[in-house]
Amino acid sequence: MARTRSSLRRTLAAGLTVLATAAAALVATAGPAAAATTPGIDVSRYQGTINWTSVRNAGIEFAFIKATEGTSYKDPNFNANYVNAYNAGVIRGAYHFARPNISAGSTQAAYLASNGGAWSADSRTLPAALDIEANPYSGGYCYGLSTTGMRNWVQDFLNTYRSRTGRYAVIYTTTSWWNQCTGSWTGPWANHPLWLARWSSTPGALPAGASVWSFWQYTSTGAVSGISGNVDRNYWNGDRSRLIALANNT
Repeated sequence: MARTRSSLRRTLAAGLTVLATAAAALVATAGPAAAATTPGIDVSRYQGTINWTSVRNAGIEFAFIKATEGTSYKDPNFNANYVNAYNAGVIRGAYHFARPNISAGSTQAAYLASNGGAWSADSRTLPAALDIEANPYSGGYCYGLSTTGMRNWVQDFLNTYRSRTGRYAVIYTTTSWWNQCTGSWTGPWANHPLWLARWSSTPGALPAGASVWSFWQYTSTGAVSGISGNVDRNYWNGDRSRLIALANNT
């Protein structure tokens, strides 16, 4: 994720979930070395120019790429990264960094869908991710919203993204933030894949109501050929064929 959020991710706890139609049969894995996981990364402009052919040749199967933040920011490297990752054979998806205290969830979901977060069944495009976590700016840890207000904001985002694309968005979050700021809300996990954020050797506890993780960001200091400096490393909880199934909504 964006380096603007590096300090808050040092407080990451665990979080786990899955999209029922794509991964209901998956079994949660115990750690980065566990079987039936597929390696990936997430990137933003902070990784600079990326050689996506080298990334793919290093065994990276998928990538989440920062597209948007709030309602006025589009990552300047998104277009190049999104196209070049696809051309290199990397299954990719866009992600949106949520700013719940500046505009409605529906507004931000529409902005994402119009600026890189759309979807097509081409075997290489994942549903976009809502990145919602501790506020790195002013306005409080939970963006000044009550638990009810945060639930409504997230639901508004998810509903709008689904109406625009036909897909259930992935949700990137942490157990500690989710449980505190949504009041341990269980609503999204029946349909929305969870992207776990926990830098550790094990996933740890799940957010309220979650049963298994779909994606797990387990370190912020990974190294991958084709990228200069550190990069976030992730796993998909399954093999490449299941990831393609998620991409194609099959």
